[in-house]
Amino acid sequence: MSLLDGRKGSRATTGGQTSRSGLARYVVAATLARSADGGAVVAIVLLVTTSGAPGWLAGILGACITAPHLFGPFVARTLDTARDGRTVIAWACLMHGATLAAAVLLYPVTPPIVPGLLLIASGLVGPLLTGGISSRLSAIAGGSRTSQRRAHGWDVATYGISGTIGPTLVAAVSAWANPAVAALILAGLTFVAAAVVRVLPPSPPGPAPSEVPRAARTLLMMLSTGPLRRTLYMTVVIALSVAALPISAVASAAGMRVEPAAAGVLTAVYGLGGLLGSAGVMIRPLRSDADHLMTWLGAAVGMALCGAAFAGQFPVAMIVYSFAGMLNSFFFAATLAARSEYAPAGARGQVFVWIGALKITAGSAGTALAGAMALPMTQLPLLFAAALVAVTVGASLLDRRRERSTTRRG
Repeated sequence: MSLLDGRKGSRATTGGQTSRSGLARYVVAATLARSADGGAVVAIVLLVTTSGAPGWLAGILGACITAPHLFGPFVARTLDTARDGRTVIAWACLMHGATLAAAVLLYPVTPPIVPGLLLIASGLVGPLLTGGISSRLSAIAGGSRTSQRRAHGWDVATYGISGTIGPTLVAAVSAWANPAVAALILAGLTFVAAAVVRVLPPSPPGPAPSEVPRAARTLLMMLSTGPLRRTLYMTVVIALSVAALPISAVASAAGMRVEPAAAGVLTAVYGLGGLLGSAGVMIRPLRSDADHLMTWLGAAVGMALCGAAFAGQFPVAMIVYSFAGMLNSFFFAATLAARSEYAPAGARGQVFVWIGALKITAGSAGTALAGAMALPMTQLPLLFAAALVAVTVGASLLDRRRERSTTRRG
Protein backbone atom coordinates (compact mmCIF):
# COMPACT_ATOMS: atom_id res chain seq x y z
CA MET A 1 0.00 0.00 0.00
CA SER A 2 1.34 3.42 -0.96
CA LEU A 3 1.49 6.38 1.38
CA LEU A 4 -1.28 8.02 -0.64
CA ASP A 5 -3.49 4.94 -0.25
CA GLY A 6 -2.82 4.95 3.47
CA ARG A 7 -3.90 8.58 3.68
CA LYS A 8 -7.06 7.77 1.76
CA GLY A 9 -7.83 4.91 4.11
CA SER A 10 -7.22 7.16 7.09
CA ARG A 11 -9.59 9.77 5.74
CA ALA A 12 -12.23 7.14 5.02
CA THR A 13 -11.93 5.76 8.53
CA THR A 14 -12.18 9.21 10.03
CA GLY A 15 -15.23 9.96 7.89
CA GLY A 16 -16.85 6.70 8.99
CA GLN A 17 -16.15 7.49 12.63
CA THR A 18 -17.59 10.99 12.16
CA SER A 19 -20.67 9.53 10.52
CA ARG A 20 -21.19 7.04 13.36
CA SER A 21 -20.69 9.63 16.10
CA GLY A 22 -22.94 12.10 14.30
CA LEU A 23 -25.62 9.45 13.93
CA ALA A 24 -25.37 8.61 17.64
CA ARG A 25 -25.87 12.28 18.54
CA TYR A 26 -28.76 12.43 16.08
CA VAL A 27 -30.49 9.45 17.72
CA VAL A 28 -30.15 11.06 21.17
CA ALA A 29 -31.45 14.45 19.99
CA ALA A 30 -34.34 12.98 17.99
CA THR A 31 -35.42 10.64 20.79
CA LEU A 32 -35.38 13.38 23.43
CA ALA A 33 -37.24 15.91 21.27
CA ARG A 34 -39.84 13.44 20.02
CA SER A 35 -40.42 11.99 23.48
CA ALA A 36 -41.29 15.48 24.69
CA ASP A 37 -43.49 16.17 21.68
CA GLY A 38 -45.33 12.85 21.98
CA GLY A 39 -45.81 13.00 25.75
CA ALA A 40 -46.91 16.63 25.96
CA VAL A 41 -50.55 16.06 24.98
CA VAL A 42 -50.86 13.23 27.53
CA ALA A 43 -49.44 15.48 30.24
CA ILE A 44 -51.80 18.33 29.37
CA VAL A 45 -54.88 16.11 29.35
CA LEU A 46 -53.90 14.58 32.69
CA LEU A 47 -53.16 18.03 34.16
CA VAL A 48 -56.59 19.34 33.23
CA THR A 49 -58.59 16.27 34.23
CA THR A 50 -56.86 15.85 37.62
CA SER A 51 -57.55 19.51 38.40
CA GLY A 52 -61.29 18.79 38.29
CA ALA A 53 -61.93 20.69 35.05
CA PRO A 54 -64.44 19.26 32.54
CA GLY A 55 -63.34 16.78 29.93
CA TRP A 56 -64.15 19.13 27.06
CA LEU A 57 -61.53 21.59 28.33
CA ALA A 58 -58.93 18.82 28.47
CA GLY A 59 -59.80 17.96 24.87
CA ILE A 60 -59.54 21.56 23.70
CA LEU A 61 -56.19 22.20 25.40
CA GLY A 62 -54.88 18.86 24.09
CA ALA A 63 -55.94 19.89 20.59
CA CYS A 64 -54.16 23.23 21.04
CA ILE A 65 -50.83 21.39 21.02
CA THR A 66 -51.65 18.82 18.31
CA ALA A 67 -53.76 20.69 15.74
CA PRO A 68 -51.08 23.35 14.95
CA HIS A 69 -48.86 20.58 13.55
CA LEU A 70 -50.83 21.00 10.32
CA PHE A 71 -49.37 24.51 9.95
CA GLY A 72 -45.82 23.24 10.41
CA PRO A 73 -44.97 23.49 6.68
CA PHE A 74 -45.44 27.25 6.84
CA VAL A 75 -42.81 27.39 9.59
CA ALA A 76 -40.48 24.87 7.96
CA ARG A 77 -39.25 27.22 5.23
CA THR A 78 -36.85 28.66 7.79
CA LEU A 79 -35.01 25.30 7.73
CA ASP A 80 -34.25 25.73 4.04
CA THR A 81 -33.42 29.44 4.16
CA ALA A 82 -31.30 29.44 7.32
CA ARG A 83 -27.51 29.43 7.07
CA ASP A 84 -27.48 26.66 9.67
CA GLY A 85 -30.60 24.52 10.07
CA ARG A 86 -29.32 23.24 13.41
CA THR A 87 -29.91 26.68 14.90
CA VAL A 88 -33.53 26.68 13.73
CA ILE A 89 -34.22 23.26 15.22
CA ALA A 90 -32.44 24.11 18.48
CA TRP A 91 -34.54 27.26 18.85
CA ALA A 92 -37.66 25.24 18.05
CA CYS A 93 -36.77 22.83 20.87
CA LEU A 94 -36.26 25.72 23.28
CA MET A 95 -39.53 27.36 22.24
CA HIS A 96 -41.45 24.09 22.54
CA GLY A 97 -40.10 23.48 26.05
CA ALA A 98 -40.47 27.08 27.25
CA THR A 99 -44.07 27.50 26.07
CA LEU A 100 -45.05 24.06 27.41
CA ALA A 101 -43.56 24.87 30.82
CA ALA A 102 -45.18 28.30 30.87
CA ALA A 103 -48.58 26.85 29.97
CA VAL A 104 -48.35 24.30 32.78
CA LEU A 105 -47.24 26.84 35.38
CA LEU A 106 -49.87 29.42 34.37
CA TYR A 107 -52.80 27.00 34.03
CA PRO A 108 -53.82 27.14 37.72
CA VAL A 109 -53.64 30.93 37.97
CA THR A 110 -54.90 32.25 34.62
CA PRO A 111 -57.95 31.79 32.37
CA PRO A 112 -57.64 28.74 30.08
CA ILE A 113 -57.10 30.94 27.02
CA VAL A 114 -53.61 31.86 28.27
CA PRO A 115 -52.22 28.31 28.46
CA GLY A 116 -54.18 27.56 25.28
CA LEU A 117 -52.30 30.23 23.33
CA LEU A 118 -48.98 29.04 24.76
CA LEU A 119 -49.78 25.47 23.75
CA ILE A 120 -50.63 26.62 20.22
CA ALA A 121 -47.19 28.23 20.04
CA SER A 122 -45.66 24.99 21.28
CA GLY A 123 -47.58 22.96 18.70
CA LEU A 124 -46.53 25.22 15.83
CA VAL A 125 -42.88 24.27 16.27
CA GLY A 126 -43.68 20.61 17.00
CA PRO A 127 -43.19 19.54 13.34
CA LEU A 128 -39.62 20.85 13.48
CA LEU A 129 -38.96 18.32 16.27
CA THR A 130 -40.26 15.47 14.10
CA GLY A 131 -39.93 15.89 10.34
CA GLY A 132 -37.60 18.86 10.72
CA ILE A 133 -34.97 16.84 12.53
CA SER A 134 -35.34 14.01 10.00
CA SER A 135 -34.44 16.41 7.19
CA ARG A 136 -30.95 16.76 8.72
CA LEU A 137 -30.26 13.03 8.57
CA SER A 138 -29.04 12.80 4.97
CA ALA A 139 -26.09 15.08 5.77
CA ILE A 140 -25.15 12.93 8.78
CA ALA A 141 -25.61 9.36 7.60
CA GLY A 142 -22.84 9.15 5.01
CA GLY A 143 -22.67 9.26 1.23
CA SER A 144 -23.66 5.71 0.24
CA ARG A 145 -27.24 4.64 -0.22
CA THR A 146 -26.71 1.72 2.16
CA SER A 147 -25.59 4.00 4.99
CA GLN A 148 -28.48 6.36 4.28
CA ARG A 149 -31.01 3.52 4.36
CA ARG A 150 -29.49 2.10 7.56
CA ALA A 151 -29.77 5.54 9.17
CA HIS A 152 -33.45 5.62 8.22
CA GLY A 153 -33.88 2.48 10.30
CA TRP A 154 -32.45 4.35 13.28
CA ASP A 155 -34.79 7.25 12.57
CA VAL A 156 -37.82 4.95 12.50
CA ALA A 157 -36.63 3.49 15.82
CA THR A 158 -36.47 6.93 17.44
CA TYR A 159 -40.14 7.48 16.58
CA GLY A 160 -41.10 4.13 18.07
CA ILE A 161 -38.97 4.55 21.19
CA SER A 162 -40.06 8.13 21.84
CA GLY A 163 -43.69 7.21 21.25
CA THR A 164 -43.32 4.80 24.15
CA ILE A 165 -41.00 6.80 26.42
CA GLY A 166 -43.01 10.06 26.34
CA PRO A 167 -46.41 8.76 27.51
CA THR A 168 -44.79 6.21 29.87
CA LEU A 169 -42.71 8.93 31.52
CA VAL A 170 -45.80 11.09 31.95
CA ALA A 171 -47.77 8.22 33.49
CA ALA A 172 -44.97 7.26 35.88
CA VAL A 173 -44.17 10.79 37.05
CA SER A 174 -47.88 11.67 37.36
CA ALA A 175 -48.37 8.68 39.66
CA TRP A 176 -45.26 9.57 41.68
CA ALA A 177 -45.81 13.35 41.82
CA ASN A 178 -48.34 15.04 39.50
CA PRO A 179 -48.87 15.80 35.78
CA ALA A 180 -47.38 19.29 36.13
CA VAL A 181 -44.03 17.83 37.20
CA ALA A 182 -44.24 15.36 34.29
CA ALA A 183 -44.80 18.20 31.81
CA LEU A 184 -41.90 20.20 33.25
CA ILE A 185 -39.62 17.16 32.85
CA LEU A 186 -40.70 16.92 29.21
CA ALA A 187 -39.86 20.59 28.79
CA GLY A 188 -36.44 19.87 30.27
CA LEU A 189 -35.93 17.11 27.69
CA THR A 190 -36.37 19.62 24.87
CA PHE A 191 -33.72 21.88 26.40
CA VAL A 192 -31.27 18.96 26.45
CA ALA A 193 -32.30 18.10 22.88
CA ALA A 194 -31.53 21.67 21.79
CA ALA A 195 -27.99 21.35 23.16
CA VAL A 196 -27.44 18.02 21.38
CA VAL A 197 -28.84 19.39 18.10
CA ARG A 198 -26.26 22.16 18.19
CA VAL A 199 -23.42 19.60 18.15
CA LEU A 200 -24.79 17.62 15.21
CA PRO A 201 -22.60 17.64 12.07
CA PRO A 202 -23.45 20.67 9.91
CA SER A 203 -25.33 20.31 6.65
CA PRO A 204 -23.91 21.65 3.36
CA PRO A 205 -24.91 25.27 2.67
CA GLY A 206 -28.23 25.54 0.89
CA PRO A 207 -29.40 27.87 -1.89
CA ALA A 208 -30.00 31.57 -1.46
CA PRO A 209 -33.24 32.39 0.41
CA SER A 210 -34.71 33.91 -2.75
CA GLU A 211 -34.41 30.52 -4.46
CA VAL A 212 -36.25 28.61 -1.72
CA PRO A 213 -39.95 28.10 -2.59
CA ARG A 214 -42.68 29.01 -0.16
CA ALA A 215 -44.94 26.43 1.47
CA ALA A 216 -47.76 26.47 -1.10
CA ARG A 217 -45.32 26.32 -4.02
CA THR A 218 -43.48 23.44 -2.34
CA LEU A 219 -46.73 21.50 -2.03
CA LEU A 220 -47.50 22.11 -5.72
CA MET A 221 -43.99 20.93 -6.60
CA MET A 222 -44.55 17.74 -4.59
CA LEU A 223 -47.89 17.10 -6.30
CA SER A 224 -46.35 17.56 -9.75
CA THR A 225 -43.31 15.34 -9.06
CA GLY A 226 -44.26 11.67 -9.45
CA PRO A 227 -42.17 10.04 -6.68
CA LEU A 228 -42.93 12.80 -4.15
CA ARG A 229 -46.61 12.77 -5.06
CA ARG A 230 -46.77 9.03 -4.46
CA THR A 231 -44.79 9.42 -1.23
CA LEU A 232 -47.35 11.97 -0.06
CA TYR A 233 -50.54 10.07 -0.74
CA MET A 234 -49.14 6.65 0.20
CA THR A 235 -47.94 8.04 3.54
CA VAL A 236 -51.27 9.71 4.28
CA VAL A 237 -53.34 6.63 3.42
CA ILE A 238 -51.16 4.19 5.39
CA ALA A 239 -51.16 6.53 8.42
CA LEU A 240 -54.95 6.82 8.27
CA SER A 241 -55.30 3.04 7.88
CA VAL A 242 -52.99 1.79 10.66
CA ALA A 243 -54.68 4.24 13.05
CA ALA A 244 -57.61 1.82 13.01
CA LEU A 245 -55.60 -0.92 14.74
CA PRO A 246 -55.85 0.32 18.37
CA ILE A 247 -59.58 1.04 17.99
CA SER A 248 -60.22 -2.36 16.43
CA ALA A 249 -58.17 -4.05 19.15
CA VAL A 250 -60.57 -2.71 21.78
CA ALA A 251 -63.70 -3.34 19.71
CA SER A 252 -62.80 -6.95 18.87
CA ALA A 253 -61.82 -8.01 22.40
CA ALA A 254 -65.26 -9.42 23.18
CA GLY A 255 -65.32 -11.41 19.94
CA MET A 256 -61.98 -13.00 20.84
CA ARG A 257 -63.30 -13.73 24.36
CA VAL A 258 -60.70 -11.66 26.18
CA GLU A 259 -60.98 -8.68 28.51
CA PRO A 260 -61.01 -5.20 26.89
CA ALA A 261 -57.73 -4.47 28.71
CA ALA A 262 -56.10 -7.13 26.51
CA ALA A 263 -56.30 -4.57 23.70
CA GLY A 264 -53.27 -2.98 25.33
CA VAL A 265 -51.35 -6.19 24.69
CA LEU A 266 -52.21 -6.04 20.99
CA THR A 267 -51.09 -2.41 20.84
CA ALA A 268 -47.88 -3.33 22.65
CA VAL A 269 -47.02 -6.18 20.25
CA TYR A 270 -47.76 -3.82 17.36
CA GLY A 271 -45.20 -1.40 18.81
CA LEU A 272 -42.73 -4.22 19.42
CA GLY A 273 -43.13 -5.33 15.82
CA GLY A 274 -42.38 -1.77 14.76
CA LEU A 275 -39.14 -1.75 16.75
CA LEU A 276 -38.15 -5.12 15.28
CA GLY A 277 -38.86 -3.73 11.81
CA SER A 278 -36.64 -0.70 12.39
CA ALA A 279 -33.90 -3.00 13.70
CA GLY A 280 -34.26 -5.07 10.55
CA VAL A 281 -33.69 -1.98 8.39
CA MET A 282 -30.56 -1.16 10.43
CA ILE A 283 -29.16 -4.69 9.99
CA ARG A 284 -30.19 -5.13 6.37
CA PRO A 285 -31.03 -1.76 4.77
CA LEU A 286 -33.69 -1.59 2.09
CA ARG A 287 -32.01 -1.97 -1.31
CA SER A 288 -34.62 -1.38 -4.00
CA ASP A 289 -35.84 1.88 -5.46
CA ALA A 290 -37.75 3.75 -2.76
CA ASP A 291 -40.63 4.63 -5.09
CA HIS A 292 -41.34 0.96 -5.87
CA LEU A 293 -40.69 -0.12 -2.28
CA MET A 294 -43.42 2.16 -0.96
CA THR A 295 -46.00 0.60 -3.24
CA TRP A 296 -45.22 -3.02 -2.39
CA LEU A 297 -44.67 -2.41 1.31
CA GLY A 298 -47.91 -0.45 1.42
CA ALA A 299 -49.65 -3.46 -0.15
CA ALA A 300 -48.11 -5.69 2.53
CA VAL A 301 -49.42 -3.40 5.27
CA GLY A 302 -52.87 -3.58 3.69
CA MET A 303 -52.77 -7.39 3.73
CA ALA A 304 -51.74 -7.33 7.40
CA LEU A 305 -54.73 -5.09 8.18
CA CYS A 306 -57.01 -7.53 6.39
CA GLY A 307 -55.46 -10.39 8.36
CA ALA A 308 -56.06 -8.51 11.62
CA ALA A 309 -59.73 -8.13 10.70
CA PHE A 310 -60.16 -11.89 10.39
CA ALA A 311 -57.96 -12.93 13.32
CA GLY A 312 -60.62 -14.59 15.42
CA GLN A 313 -58.26 -15.89 18.10
CA PHE A 314 -56.22 -13.71 20.42
CA PRO A 315 -52.85 -15.48 19.82
CA VAL A 316 -53.37 -15.16 16.06
CA ALA A 317 -54.21 -11.48 16.49
CA MET A 318 -50.99 -10.96 18.44
CA ILE A 319 -48.95 -12.42 15.58
CA VAL A 320 -50.78 -10.40 12.93
CA TYR A 321 -50.51 -7.15 14.90
CA SER A 322 -46.76 -7.67 15.36
CA PHE A 323 -46.35 -8.26 11.61
CA ALA A 324 -48.40 -5.14 10.89
CA GLY A 325 -46.06 -3.10 13.10
CA MET A 326 -43.00 -4.59 11.43
CA LEU A 327 -44.30 -3.95 7.91
CA ASN A 328 -45.33 -0.41 8.82
CA SER A 329 -41.75 0.28 10.00
CA PHE A 330 -40.40 -1.01 6.69
CA PHE A 331 -42.89 1.22 4.87
CA PHE A 332 -41.97 4.23 7.03
CA ALA A 333 -38.26 3.69 6.27
CA ALA A 334 -39.08 3.57 2.56
CA THR A 335 -40.94 6.89 2.78
CA LEU A 336 -38.00 8.48 4.58
CA ALA A 337 -35.72 7.22 1.82
CA ALA A 338 -38.07 8.65 -0.80
CA ARG A 339 -38.16 12.04 0.91
CA SER A 340 -34.36 12.11 1.13
CA GLU A 341 -33.71 10.94 -2.43
CA TYR A 342 -36.41 12.82 -4.35
CA ALA A 343 -36.72 16.12 -2.45
CA PRO A 344 -34.82 19.02 -4.04
CA ALA A 345 -32.06 20.45 -1.85
CA GLY A 346 -33.75 23.86 -1.68
CA ALA A 347 -36.96 22.47 -0.21
CA ARG A 348 -35.83 19.37 1.69
CA GLY A 349 -36.93 20.62 5.10
CA GLN A 350 -40.35 21.66 3.82
CA VAL A 351 -40.89 18.31 2.06
CA PHE A 352 -40.14 16.41 5.27
CA VAL A 353 -42.39 18.63 7.36
CA TRP A 354 -45.24 18.71 4.82
CA ILE A 355 -45.42 14.92 4.70
CA GLY A 356 -44.94 14.59 8.45
CA ALA A 357 -47.68 17.12 9.23
CA LEU A 358 -50.17 15.49 6.87
CA LYS A 359 -49.26 12.08 8.27
CA ILE A 360 -50.09 13.20 11.83
CA THR A 361 -53.36 14.74 10.64
CA ALA A 362 -54.27 11.57 8.74
CA GLY A 363 -53.54 9.45 11.82
CA SER A 364 -55.88 11.57 13.93
CA ALA A 365 -58.58 11.38 11.27
CA GLY A 366 -58.11 7.62 11.01
CA THR A 367 -58.59 7.17 14.74
CA ALA A 368 -61.81 9.22 14.71
CA LEU A 369 -63.10 7.41 11.63
CA ALA A 370 -62.34 3.97 13.05
CA GLY A 371 -64.11 4.87 16.29
CA ALA A 372 -67.22 5.87 14.37
CA MET A 373 -67.19 2.76 12.16
CA ALA A 374 -66.51 0.21 14.89
CA LEU A 375 -70.00 0.47 16.40
CA PRO A 376 -72.02 -1.44 13.79
CA MET A 377 -69.29 -3.99 12.94
CA THR A 378 -66.01 -4.47 14.77
CA GLN A 379 -64.12 -5.63 11.65
CA LEU A 380 -65.40 -2.77 9.49
CA PRO A 381 -62.61 -0.23 10.26
CA LEU A 382 -59.86 -2.68 9.32
CA LEU A 383 -61.68 -3.94 6.22
CA PHE A 384 -62.27 -0.36 5.10
CA ALA A 385 -58.61 0.48 5.77
CA ALA A 386 -57.40 -2.56 3.81
CA ALA A 387 -59.67 -1.65 0.88
CA LEU A 388 -58.45 1.95 0.96
CA VAL A 389 -54.83 0.76 0.90
CA ALA A 390 -55.61 -1.56 -2.04
CA VAL A 391 -57.13 1.31 -4.02
CA THR A 392 -54.15 3.53 -3.25
CA VAL A 393 -51.65 0.83 -4.24
CA GLY A 394 -53.52 0.44 -7.53
CA ALA A 395 -53.47 4.22 -8.04
CA SER A 396 -49.71 4.23 -7.37
CA LEU A 397 -49.12 1.54 -10.01
CA LEU A 398 -51.25 3.37 -12.57
CA ASP A 399 -49.59 6.67 -11.68
CA ARG A 400 -46.14 5.22 -12.29
CA ARG A 401 -47.22 3.54 -15.55
CA ARG A 402 -48.72 6.79 -16.85
CA GLU A 403 -45.51 8.59 -15.92
CA ARG A 404 -43.39 6.08 -17.86
CA SER A 405 -45.68 6.37 -20.89
CA THR A 406 -45.43 10.15 -20.82
CA THR A 407 -41.63 9.94 -20.59
CA ARG A 408 -41.42 7.57 -23.57
CA ARG A 409 -43.65 9.79 -25.70
CA GLY A 410 -41.58 12.83 -24.71
